Amino acid sequence: MKIGEKIKNAREDLDLIQSEVASLIPMNQSNYSKIERDMQEPSLTQLKRICEILHINPAYLLGIDEYNSVSTRDIELLQDLKNLIKKYNDN
Repeated sequence: MKIGEKIKNAREDLDLIQSEVASLIPMNQSNYSKIERDMQEPSLTQLKRICEILHINPAYLLGIDEYNSVSTRDIELLQDLKNLIKKYNDN
């Protein structure tokens, strides 16, 4: 599902119309409509406001899976850090 569709679904779930959301961002309704139709990307500020207004988790909106955001290397580094802390505490 694309960002615009997720935004539209969240707006409709809250029984809001486009002009209501657009005025809260603030932006004009025409440009907001383009975001919902994936014809225009929101700015970072607009995206933040949309998430706040519609109570959307930005990670969901952007399709970021929390488990995919941690690499294997990150896990290895955390394990090394854990081992160092354990070694320090044992001494």
